[in-house]
Amino acid sequence: MKQPIAIQNICKEAMSHLEKRFMEREELIRLLLLAVMSGEHMLLVGPPGSAKSQLARAIAGLFGSDQGFDYLLTKFTTPDELFGPVSLQKLKQDEYMRLTEGYLPGARFAFLDEIFKANSAILNSLLSILNERIFFNGRDKQQVPLHFLMAASNELPEDNEQLAALYDRFLFRFEVEYVKQISSFELMFTAPSTPVPAILTTDLVRQIQAAAQDISLPEPIIYMLFQLKTAMEEKEYVISDRRWHKIGRVWKISAAIHGRSSVNVWDTVLTPHMLWDFPEDLSELKEIFDKVFQEMLKKEMEQELPLQQYNQTVRKWLDREDELHSFQFKKEVGGSLSKDAAERLKAATEECRSELEETARSLRGRLMSWQEKEKNLTEWIASQSIFLLHPDQYAVKFTHLRIQGERILQSVQGLYRTLFDKEIPGIVYDYTL
Repeated sequence: MKQPIAIQNICKEAMSHLEKRFMEREELIRLLLLAVMSGEHMLLVGPPGSAKSQLARAIAGLFGSDQGFDYLLTKFTTPDELFGPVSLQKLKQDEYMRLTEGYLPGARFAFLDEIFKANSAILNSLLSILNERIFFNGRDKQQVPLHFLMAASNELPEDNEQLAALYDRFLFRFEVEYVKQISSFELMFTAPSTPVPAILTTDLVRQIQAAAQDISLPEPIIYMLFQLKTAMEEKEYVISDRRWHKIGRVWKISAAIHGRSSVNVWDTVLTPHMLWDFPEDLSELKEIFDKVFQEMLKKEMEQELPLQQYNQTVRKWLDREDELHSFQFKKEVGGSLSKDAAERLKAATEECRSELEETARSLRGRLMSWQEKEKNLTEWIASQSIFLLHPDQYAVKFTHLRIQGERILQSVQGLYRTLFDKEIPGIVYDYTL
């Protein structure tokens, strides 16, 4: 496989070409690219004239593919229109087969508009093509080369079991709206009209997918996924085990693109668009995901700023503050203590002194390093995932972690001052930053 940096640069270039042609579609473009790399299909929900079909053709164009197929479905669409006409020559031999070249079973990239208008004669063939990449052509099981299918609909399927099964085949979902900003509206008239350059290859995608098979889902990441599932179910959002499994695989694809050996929290940033069944639920699902994401981010950053460990040390000695302070006072005024009690409390006091000094030195050092990191924090966050649209928004979460660390350091210094009536030697920290 190519070096991760080279892969990321190719992906960034692909996104840049699409962003110049499609205004206010930055998040959708990132989602599309991840879907293509994952080999998962995407559904767009939105009004006509929002550039859905042009975007599908542009995605195929990035691969230089002339094996594209797009079609507008109606309730009158026949299987011949999608899957090809029946071969008359085969019929003469008492065989029922379709000539699929130039039709959906022969396409690598496809766009189907108004997909939920598919009738039952078309539906079963679509299901096997989307999921198993198989087209039942007469008595033959024909492997289809389909790599990615983007579908669109003005409305979601009604309570129909067959259509629900089709809907579940689209892991990625996105609600498309018309351009809103005047700057985007102006750019729309000067956007490049030339075809996008062919800078992606199916071979590259296969390499990424092969690499993803060796990438692990660490236990904390699996727990994060389960927390997300539990939090959603508490709000009565339920999705199939198949979709949860596919979400985990998409995270692995992201990790492969970024050259990681295991999935981390930054591979999960686009997850909300794989969770909803109705567009109006996306806002609440994003809130649910954000809470789980922040908890996971805090755990991952524990390696650089182990707040929980430091806080446990502070709590340990705060619980004994009165006991140790009383011992110090009695020692000063000559209060009476049994020999065993005096020795025990003296040992505890020295242990406390040592642990507080060590904690303060370690925490101060970590905080100083963290401050240096914050100087280029946005750039560092952006380097964690090419799919992050607004890395600056995540920087605030890191500032909150530093503030928590500073509060712990203040607690350590305050406790030390109370017990030993002096400052911790060599610990100077500027809290005004």
